[in-house]
Amino acid sequence: MKYKKEALLCAALAGVLAACQPTSERFQTEEEPQASDEQEERIVATTVSAVELADALNLDLAGIPTSYKDLPERYKEVTEIGNPMSPDLEQIRQLQGDVVWSVTSLQSDLEEPFSRAGIEAEFLDFQSVASMNEEIKQIGAKYGRAEEAAQLVQSFEKRADELASRAENEEPPTVLILMGVPGSYLVATEHSYVGDLVKLAGGVNVIEGEQEAEYLASNTEHLQKANPDIILRAAHGMPDEVVEMFNEEFKTNDIWKHFNAVQTGRVYDLEELLFGTTGNIAVMEAMDELEQMFYGEEEQPL
Repeated sequence: MKYKKEALLCAALAGVLAACQPTSERFQTEEEPQASDEQEERIVATTVSAVELADALNLDLAGIPTSYKDLPERYKEVTEIGNPMSPDLEQIRQLQGDVVWSVTSLQSDLEEPFSRAGIEAEFLDFQSVASMNEEIKQIGAKYGRAEEAAQLVQSFEKRADELASRAENEEPPTVLILMGVPGSYLVATEHSYVGDLVKLAGGVNVIEGEQEAEYLASNTEHLQKANPDIILRAAHGMPDEVVEMFNEEFKTNDIWKHFNAVQTGRVYDLEELLFGTTGNIAVMEAMDELEQMFYGEEEQPL
């Protein structure tokens, strides 16, 4: 019964988080992408991360998701097709898109409904920086945006290499990642997107070797034995409410005061715009933030 409850919690949290994909207003390539007439397909993007990628590659869209986040200005007149987790299939069909973009984290929920509706869907693998880079290159090649795609991927890889070089000369911090939505939180493993970013930045996730699960139920006594140097708290869905939940948990649950990370003040709330549940073009800013957390000056105890 315990495992069934944990599985339901993981499934519910994963579904909520998949809709909360960050936007990046700060990313710019070294050169503005050149306009191209080579796009032939009408693309409907159902997630924010897919919309942002289309914008970075200078692609037009026939449909975009409904989101409380700010989407690129170029798509302000584009038809909205609903929530990423449950897009309006009839609306998508009316748009007569050639292809619909979603993400692999939603594939098990959406693949069958799309198929029944006769909608061709592509599920982009944004679960790690490496897989996202491959998707970017493939999309660039398909739509005549190879140059823009190469420039984007090279900028990500360059920043990752810089972090790797720095990590070689530093003592790797051990890291605990808590992933929360209103009312609950789980522990993010190395197989989650944020876990992948932590690894790229040189951190050692205290939750490793857990098959392919991205998130696990929390056991504070077990986590305290791991005693991480740093605790990262990711708040999604309703960030302010989740941060308040975390603050209350750390205040009322006595076990947290025994964590080294709490005693040294190395507990950080991750900015939702940078740290999504899947890859996004804010990856360089996210790595910059982690570098400061891992190797910058330590904070004072809480």
